[in-house]
Amino acid sequence: MSSLVDRLWYGEGRPLRWLAPLAWLYRAVAESRRRKAWDRRNASLPVPVVVVGNITAGGTGKSPLTARLVREMRVAGWQPVILSRGYGGKSDHYPLVVDGDTSPSLAGDEPVMLAQATGVPVVVDPQRLRGAEFALSQSLGDVLICDDGLQHYALPRDIELAVFDGARGIGNGALIPVGPLREPVSRLTGVDFVLVNGDGQTDGENRLDSFAGVDHPELFAMRLVPSSLINLATSEQRSPDALCGKKVRAVAGIGNPNRFFETLRALGATVREAPFPDHHDFKPGDLSAGPDEWLVMTAKDAVKCRQFASEQAWYLSVEAELPEAFLQGFLERLRECAEQLMDSNPMRVDHG
Repeated sequence: MSSLVDRLWYGEGRPLRWLAPLAWLYRAVAESRRRKAWDRRNASLPVPVVVVGNITAGGTGKSPLTARLVREMRVAGWQPVILSRGYGGKSDHYPLVVDGDTSPSLAGDEPVMLAQATGVPVVVDPQRLRGAEFALSQSLGDVLICDDGLQHYALPRDIELAVFDGARGIGNGALIPVGPLREPVSRLTGVDFVLVNGDGQTDGENRLDSFAGVDHPELFAMRLVPSSLINLATSEQRSPDALCGKKVRAVAGIGNPNRFFETLRALGATVREAPFPDHHDFKPGDLSAGPDEWLVMTAKDAVKCRQFASEQAWYLSVEAELPEAFLQGFLERLRECAEQLMDSNPMRVDHG
């Protein structure tokens, strides 16, 4: 499926241009929903709200970026709470507070992964404004960060970040279903920061002039760096370099599995690919591997496989590496938002 999407949306031309009327309808419906939600929204919430998202369909690295931002905010003295839709979860009640032991069948895979990676409260609710209000009513934290919520306009926001996959960019530049765009590229004029995952290094400022025809005053490169290899059955940790020269059965049920496969190859592994649909509900039979192969998956997939995985199964943990100039700019923007909110609510805690 991924290779087909790559050809249709990210290759040359627009093979699905005959679906242009549907793309026009998609845009009209999306813009109508945006206007209606914008008209109904509360002016603001009493704490800063950060939204991480993208304008393209598929994986771009939003969740590792969210986890890194949470870490940076905690170091700066904030108490972040993550908001998530909880795609794939089937809880009988919302809002749902998630920790690292919550079943992915209830909460979805990404919220559990983020809870394990960050140790902060994660609130799952398809109605993210309701989830935000619940988090505040329970005094769970003093800043909210919404993973994959750029198009969820019912949620007020103070800072928006849009993330792109560096290899895929904006694809053929068309809206769904002709291309991968959820919203027109012009939507980026309203976001605070644009990050490109996999475009160059992140040493120094690494401020990009442009990317795939996208110009933005706060355009930065990021990359996902393998940090550790963890056994699902024993929790043993090894360096990612342990994969060098190894035969690997690579399992990935994420939005862009090819990026994961190429990461393993860059570590020196000989990879036999096993791509699955995003948010795939894994079964034991999906984790087959040869006797001389390492079975390696993503952290997102691992939360659904831990209970039945063998000692042959490992997952690769990755971290978002970000330019210092971006991190400083993000934290400064967060402090500015807090100061503005403090003017209307003097009881807030100053993080300056």
